[in-house]
Amino acid sequence: MPCSDHIRVHTTTLGGTASNVVVANVVHGLMSMTATYSWVPKPVPDEQAFEAIRSGVDALQPGVKMVLNSSQFYGMGWTTANLELLSRFFERYPDYADRTFLMVKGGFNVAKNRVDNSPENLRHSVHACITALRGTKKMDVFQPARIDKLCTIEETMKTLVELKNEGKFNHIGLSECAAATLRRAHAVHPITIVEIEVSVTSYEEEARKVLASAAELGVAVAAYSPLCHGLLCGAVTKREDLDPHDVRNLLSRFREGNLQNNLAIAGAIRSIAANRGYTPAQLCIAWVASLGEKVLPLPGSTRKERTLENLAAGQITLVEDEKSEIARAMETYPVHGGRYYDDAEADAVLWG
Repeated sequence: MPCSDHIRVHTTTLGGTASNVVVANVVHGLMSMTATYSWVPKPVPDEQAFEAIRSGVDALQPGVKMVLNSSQFYGMGWTTANLELLSRFFERYPDYADRTFLMVKGGFNVAKNRVDNSPENLRHSVHACITALRGTKKMDVFQPARIDKLCTIEETMKTLVELKNEGKFNHIGLSECAAATLRRAHAVHPITIVEIEVSVTSYEEEARKVLASAAELGVAVAAYSPLCHGLLCGAVTKREDLDPHDVRNLLSRFREGNLQNNLAIAGAIRSIAANRGYTPAQLCIAWVASLGEKVLPLPGSTRKERTLENLAAGQITLVEDEKSEIARAMETYPVHGGRYYDDAEADAVLWG
């Protein structure tokens, strides 16, 4: 693609040992490309997935990397299908390895069906990820997917530092951690990026604390589900829109009663976006990006058109009137239900 066709996206640098890495300020989430739990019924064809990835990378100005977000278990039955897809992509397009920054979550023990950040399981997890990538791309960041309450964060970090020093991956990240945990981890070794859920419907007190701590420490934040699993962009307008096997049927905010109430905030976002000439998804992504210099919205995309729409949102700088209008909508139409469970208190157990 000629330089004149590059999108002049907003860029930022990451944190910790990757503070010199310049990236687009919107992450490309890859989870939906492979049949993961019940989020998607079947894998996306390779050609479609490859086009979606390449379009985002090709749109960037020279020297800017696209952050790709994957996992050891983004495949039906907790398999490495997502990383295997990436290995096929990099085998076909090896030049893209240096133009992307790969985040990989792991640390889940499939046999025990639980988070397991013991030294043995972290080593097993990292090995599984490296095996799935088949030497096509080194993991830029490895991050435990959740904080293991059976291990101290200092013990977890000790293992991660050992693995990093052995050359298994380049940088250390965290996911779904509390602010205090981030500070303790960062004291052991600089954290490059932390992944948490942030959206106009997921802006809880602990999320705000993590954002503040990360900004103070110079740590980047990958803010996943900026569209509340499709609710905020109009993908779901009633319960009947969900396939009976869709995992969102189990999420508190999509349950009968809660969904009807939450459609009010979704409608308000659509109205604001329409008045401003944005798509609802772009408005939500831009709002998340406005929360900090190193806050990177992490929407998923399986199609070229969606990838480019998401990237274009990264060019939007919301003015104060727009932020105020969104804040009023959030106050007027408070979200009903927790991120996963029935209320916010139950969800608090997710913060490690």
